[in-house]
Amino acid sequence: MEHLLGQEWEIIPAGGATGEAFIAQHDKQRLFLKRNSSPFLAVLSAEGIVPKLVWTKRLENGDVITAQHWLNGRELNQTEMNDEMVAQLLRKIHQSKPLLSMLERLGKTPLKPEDILKQLEASLDQEVASIGIVKKALSFLERMLPEVECNETVVCHCDVNHNNWLLSEEDELYLIDWDGAMIADPAIDLGMLLYSYIPKEEWSSWLEKYGLKLDESLQRRMKWYFISQSLYSVQWHKTKDRLEEMNSWLRYLDIVINTN
Repeated sequence: MEHLLGQEWEIIPAGGATGEAFIAQHDKQRLFLKRNSSPFLAVLSAEGIVPKLVWTKRLENGDVITAQHWLNGRELNQTEMNDEMVAQLLRKIHQSKPLLSMLERLGKTPLKPEDILKQLEASLDQEVASIGIVKKALSFLERMLPEVECNETVVCHCDVNHNNWLLSEEDELYLIDWDGAMIADPAIDLGMLLYSYIPKEEWSSWLEKYGLKLDESLQRRMKWYFISQSLYSVQWHKTKDRLEEMNSWLRYLDIVINTN
């Protein structure tokens, strides 16, 4: 990495699961570097959804390094997910034709509910699949499959956790960590965000900020996708031996399944 910028730059790992992210700093300058990030990043930067892309360089071994402006700011806290800026940025993402076009050029095709259910059933280990509420959740997903078809597919982030929303010191909001982006029903993002952060009595007003009316179809789809994503989370935490978090997901899953 050092030869890209010069010996005066200090390169330090930025953490993360892949080990491919770094911070470069020299005097008062800081850059966020990433190895082999998706070409999608350039469109996200142009749309103002992630911090500005400064340059892209290809190494002799074929690796591609991208550099973005370092963002002086902070993650959103959980209560701030009710802010109008969040709803408006998510709406902008879901309506973006350039984002959709780029994902299509990268070979992404719309993710269907039946595909999610098949992948989910294959991913759950025997111990998780035998848990009572998990069985009940899978039965719900199977039974409701014909009720969650949607003609509208958009670019979905698929991990709208508050830790992925960054607010700059200039009050500019960004959504980062796009490795799991898919073309799918916008209810994937909406369901996870509303169930995770917004009191149910405030769903209608949040969706008004986003630009949608809360109807029965949207409620069914959000519930379906939230339950499917919850099951993935149960399995992920179990695999990581994070049993407290796994049990927390199971308890919330029980509440959602048994609430109309």
